Amino acid sequence: MTVIVTESLTKRYPRVTALDRLTVDITPGVTGLVGANGAGKSTLIKILLGLAPATSGDARVLGLDVRTEGSAIRERVGYMPEHDCLPPDVSATEFVVHLARMSGLPPTAARERTADTLRHVGLYEERYRPMGGYSTGMKQRVKLAQALVHDPQLVLLDEPTNGLDPVGRDEMLSLIRRVHTDFGISVLVTSHLLGELERTCDHVVVIDGGALLRSSATSDFTQATAALAVEVTDTDAHPDGTAALREALTAAGLTAVPPHGDTGLPGAGHLLLVDVTGDDTYDTVRDAIAELGLGLVRMEQRRHRIAEVFQQNAQNPQGAQGQQDAQERNGKGGSGHAG
Repeated sequence: MTVIVTESLTKRYPRVTALDRLTVDITPGVTGLVGANGAGKSTLIKILLGLAPATSGDARVLGLDVRTEGSAIRERVGYMPEHDCLPPDVSATEFVVHLARMSGLPPTAARERTADTLRHVGLYEERYRPMGGYSTGMKQRVKLAQALVHDPQLVLLDEPTNGLDPVGRDEMLSLIRRVHTDFGISVLVTSHLLGELERTCDHVVVIDGGALLRSSATSDFTQATAALAVEVTDTDAHPDGTAALREALTAAGLTAVPPHGDTGLPGAGHLLLVDVTGDDTYDTVRDAIAELGLGLVRMEQRRHRIAEVFQQNAQNPQGAQGQQDAQERNGKGGSGHAG
């Protein structure tokens, strides 16, 4: 079962290609759509809602064609826009009730659903205050509430953590997770902050320049690799402890290299990544540290990070489109399955 299907979806503007033959299937659950600013995330959402036409290709949302059934899609889908769009002199209750009515709910049901939804997002006590006095976090919660009030089957959340501090970001991500776990609503959430999607989503779709880089379960991105992250302290005898340890491990026949890019580990500048060749690798590393008289801060199995998908693509001259073209030449298509 899929909630969103795109096939060779392309959107071209006079001077830029926002989506480039994007083919992806998204299944129920919480799916993250990640890419840098300008990668095509917001353009994709507008096409999926039937608000912008694609240049070519096809897309279906909940089995409905985005080209001809936009109104039916918007009846079944909630949308949280990226930018601030809230009238400052209106209360959260008035605003959400109004949008519930626009979605077809009768007056009594609209008021009841609004109260329940504002309670769910943590705004029940503040629901009658004008939204102009709300904090950024409260405004984001109102936008989430209006996307949920008509009990959609799917919600599209465009950069819902924008402008939030770390605590507010964590609270919003927790709310997004509960949208699916508590109510069974599928979620497509966009972000350019890679780490937060690892904690929130079942599946991740990565796009760059409007083209698909990768689409798979989050666990596939964060799986442990056959490498140890080893951090040591410097000493008077060895002012650069990592360099001394690297030399010792190389002499012992192990491959030890400093990390490249964002490893997701604090103190990455003092780390070595050591390839694990067997159980004796741990003993070799421990013995080398002891012989050098270095202090061991930690030795832990390293996890693959979503950020590395972009680094790997940058190292590939063909980029994402080259991978997609190669798949098509091999008769495999460009489809990625977020499921």
